[in-house]
Amino acid sequence: MPPKKRHSGTTQNKEPKPSADSASPPDKQDSPELSEKKHREKHAEFVSLCKSLHVSDLVCDRAWTLWESVRESMDKVPGSQQRLWGACLFVIITDMDTGSFTVTQVLKAVSLNLKQFLALVRQLDVNLDTISMKVNSALTRLEKKYDVMLALYQRFEKTCKNIFVLTSDGRERETMRTCWTMFLLAKGRALQMEDDLVISFQLLLCTLELFIKRCSSDQLQSLYQSAISKVLSPPTRTSRRNQSKAKSRPSEPEVDAQLLETLCKDNECNFEEVKNVYQTSFLAFLDSTDLSRSIDFPQVNDVNQQYEELYLKSRDIDGRLFFDGDETVLPPKFEISKVERTPKKNQPEEDGPMIPPQTPIRAAMTSIRMLRGDLPSNGDQPSTTLTTYFKNCTVDPTQDVQKRLETLGQVFSQKFGEAVGPHCVVYGRQRFALGVRLYYKVMEAMLKSEEKRLSVQNFSKLLNDFTFHTSLLACSLEVVMATYEESSFKNGGSDQTGTNLCFPWILNVLNLSAFDFYKVIESFIKAEPTLSKDIIKHLETCENLIMERIAWRTGSPLFELLKQEHASAAAEPVETPASFSQPLQHSHTAADLYLTPTRPASRVLPPDSPATPPQQPTASQSTSQAPCQAPRQPKSNSLSLFYKKLYRLAYTRLKTLCSYLLSSHPELEPIIWTLFQYTLQHEYELMRDRHLDQLMMSAMYAICKVKSVDLRFKSIVSAYKNMTNTNQETFKNVLIIEGHYDSIIVFYNQVFMQKLKTNILQHASIRPPPLSPIPQIPRSPYKLPNSPLRVPGSNNIYISPLRSSRMSPGIMTPRSRMLVSIGESFGLGNRFQKINQMVNSERSHKRTMDQSAAIKPLKKLRFDVDGQDEADGSKPGGDSTLIQKLTEMSSTWSRMHEQKMKEEPETRDEPQ
Repeated sequence: MPPKKRHSGTTQNKEPKPSADSASPPDKQDSPELSEKKHREKHAEFVSLCKSLHVSDLVCDRAWTLWESVRESMDKVPGSQQRLWGACLFVIITDMDTGSFTVTQVLKAVSLNLKQFLALVRQLDVNLDTISMKVNSALTRLEKKYDVMLALYQRFEKTCKNIFVLTSDGRERETMRTCWTMFLLAKGRALQMEDDLVISFQLLLCTLELFIKRCSSDQLQSLYQSAISKVLSPPTRTSRRNQSKAKSRPSEPEVDAQLLETLCKDNECNFEEVKNVYQTSFLAFLDSTDLSRSIDFPQVNDVNQQYEELYLKSRDIDGRLFFDGDETVLPPKFEISKVERTPKKNQPEEDGPMIPPQTPIRAAMTSIRMLRGDLPSNGDQPSTTLTTYFKNCTVDPTQDVQKRLETLGQVFSQKFGEAVGPHCVVYGRQRFALGVRLYYKVMEAMLKSEEKRLSVQNFSKLLNDFTFHTSLLACSLEVVMATYEESSFKNGGSDQTGTNLCFPWILNVLNLSAFDFYKVIESFIKAEPTLSKDIIKHLETCENLIMERIAWRTGSPLFELLKQEHASAAAEPVETPASFSQPLQHSHTAADLYLTPTRPASRVLPPDSPATPPQQPTASQSTSQAPCQAPRQPKSNSLSLFYKKLYRLAYTRLKTLCSYLLSSHPELEPIIWTLFQYTLQHEYELMRDRHLDQLMMSAMYAICKVKSVDLRFKSIVSAYKNMTNTNQETFKNVLIIEGHYDSIIVFYNQVFMQKLKTNILQHASIRPPPLSPIPQIPRSPYKLPNSPLRVPGSNNIYISPLRSSRMSPGIMTPRSRMLVSIGESFGLGNRFQKINQMVNSERSHKRTMDQSAAIKPLKKLRFDVDGQDEADGSKPGGDSTLIQKLTEMSSTWSRMHEQKMKEEPETRDEPQ
C-alpha cells in the first residue's frame, strides 16, 4: 500500500517524547530544527521520525525521495514502513556524513536489533545503485564491530562468574557494570581499529585486573582471593611541596603480576602479551582519565559521562546496552542456537575430556597458542642448520638478511602502530618477532626439501635474492596477523572494508609486488605442515585476490612479463589450451619461481657463483648458440603457473555464475568460456586496474546477446552478488579510461565491446571459432591436513591427523561421537570394546548393503591408500586397511588387558 499523505492542519500525530537515546544528537549544531511546513506532503509518521532523530530538512527530503524510489520493490519485505524509513535515513546521513543520530538511536526508533537493521538496509539496494560504496563500507564495519563486541561481552559475563561472589544486594552487578563501561572507554580511546578482537580482549583482562585488586576479599571467589599479591605497595600520601610534581607525573598503579597471570591462565591468553598491553595502552589510558592516582573504584558517573561523549562522537553502537540485555544488541536466535548445538562433552555417559564450545575468543586464543608452540625456541635468530646453509653459499647472505630484517622490522612496527592505535607500535614489534621466527623456520624447511630434491647445498643465488626473502617474510607476517585475526577478509576482501591490516596491507608496507608474493604461497604451505585449515584458506584467498585484481594493477611486473612473452620469436601462449584438461600438477618450487628468467638483467650472479637450478643461459650463451637469430627468451615458470591457476579460477567462477543464470542454456557455457579465455590470453591489457569478474560478466552478456538469449546486466549482477567473495564495487566502480570510473554496463559498451566486437560477432557466424578446452578443476590446490578424512570402505568412520600433542582429541574433532588418538593415552578399556562394536556394526552394515543394493559405478577418488589410487579405497570382498588395523589393535589390547587382570590378584598376594 502506498503511504498516506499528510493532510494540512493535522494535529493528531504528536511528536514523540524525547528519550535518553534521542535527546542528545551527536552534532545538533549541524542539524537545524526540522520545519514541518516544508514537509506537509510527506507522511506524518515519517516527519515525526525525522524530528525524533533531529535530522535536517535536506536529509528529510533526500530520505523521502529514496523511499519513493524503492517502496514498490520493498512492498514484500516484512516489517512496518517506519523501519524502512529508518533504513533510508541511515543511508542518507551516511552518504552525507552528517551527525544527526547514532546507530543505537535509529535502532530504538524503529524497534530493530542491529543484525536485522543491517539486513534491511542491504535490501534497499533493489536497483543495485541505491547503496553506495561508502554506505556498504559502513555496514561492513558496523557488523564486524558488533560481532567483536558481542564476543567480548559474552566472555566478560563468563569470566565475571568465576571472579565475583553473588550477593543478595547485587553489589557485584554494579561493579561489573562499571568495569564493562570502563573497558568500552579504554577500547575506544586506545584503539583506532576497534574490531581487533585479540588486543581488545587483552585490554578487557587489564580492566578486570584493575577492578579485582580494588575489591574487598569478600567480593571475590577463592581463586582470585589467593591470586592477589600480598606485597602490593600501599598508596603513599604526597606532600604539598611535591603535589605539583605529582600532577605532572602521576604515580602509576603497580601491575599485580600474579593476579594478571591468573586471569591470563584462566582465559588461555599469553601473559607477556597482556602485560605489555597493560604497561603501554592501558596505563596511558588511565593517565588520560586521572584514574591512575586513585586507589578506589572509578566513579560510575564519571566513567559513564566520558563514554557517553565517546559514543555520541562516534555515532555508533552504545556498548553499554550489552550489559542491559537490550533488544537492539541481542544476537539473532539462529546464532544462539548454533552455539548451543556445540557439544560440551562427547556423550553424557562417557568419561572423557570436556569439549568447551568454540567461541570466537577461544578459537583465537587457541590459534595463537598453537602458533607460538609450533615455532622454534631459538628466538629471532636462524638455527644452526640454517646458519650452515648460509655459510655454504658462495656469497654468505647472513649480513644482508639481518640488515633487511632490522629495516623492515622498524617499518612494519611503525605502520602497524599507525593502523591499530596510539602506543601500539610495541604490538607491531611482537608480531614482527613471531613472523621472523616463522620466516626462519619455513626457509629452513624449504632448503631441506631443495637439498633432498637436487642433492646440492649451495643455494647462493636463491638466498641472495631480495625478492624471495621479502616475499617469504611477508607471507610469514600475513600468517601471524591472520592468526591474531588482524588480517581477515570481509565482503570480498576489498581494501576499503574489514580492518586496516587486511591483505594486501602487508604488500604496501614491505613495498612488494603481488605477483612476486604469489610465488611463495604454495611452497610456504607445503613447507609448513602445522598450518591450520583456516590459515591455509586465508592464504588461498590471498592468492585468489592476487589473480583476480591485485596483480593487474599498473606497475605490476606481470605486464612486463606478458609483454616479453608476446614479443618473443616463438610467440607461444603463456599457457596452451591443450593443458587445460590436465590436472594442476607441477614440480615448481619457490626456487624455480623466483629464479625463473623474468628480468635477466636485474638478477646478477657473482662470477664464481655456481648456477642454482633451474639453470638459465646467459645472454652471451644464447647469442653464440644462434648467431643468425634473435635470442629467444626462456619461458617463465612463474608466468606459466600463474596463468594455469588464473584459468582455473576464472572457469570456476564462470561455471558458478552460469549455474545461477543459464541452467536452461548449458550450451552457452563453453562459448562464454572461449571468449573469456581469449580475452585473458590475447587482450590482457583489459585487465589493467580491473577485476577478473568484470571481464567474466561482460563475456556472458556479449554471448547471450549474439545468441539471442534474453539476459540483462541487472540479472547478471544480481546473481553475482550471491556468489562467495564478491563485492558490489566490482560492478559499480569499473575503470573506463584513466581516472574515470563508471558501472559495468558503461564498461561493456565503451571498452569491452569496442575491443572485442569482431571476436564476439564471430560466435554468431556459421563458422564460429573453435571452443577452448575446459580446465580441470581440483577441489583445492592445497591439502588441508586438519580435515577429517573418511576411512575408505566405511560410511561413518573418519580419521584426523594428530596435529599437535598439546591439543586434546576432543578439541580436534568436537562433533565426533568417538575419538581415537593413536599414539596417546586412550583411557578406559571399555572404549576399545566400543570400537569393536562400531567396527563390527560397520562391517555388518556394509555386507547388508552389498547384498541388498545393486552394484554401483565406481565413485570419484577420495583417498590415497598406501600410495595406490583406488576409486573407493576398498578391496573387493575385504575390509579397508584401517578397519583391519583397528580390529587387530583392539584385539591385542583386549588380550593384554585380560592378562593384566589375571596378574593383578597374584601381585596383591605377594608379600610387600
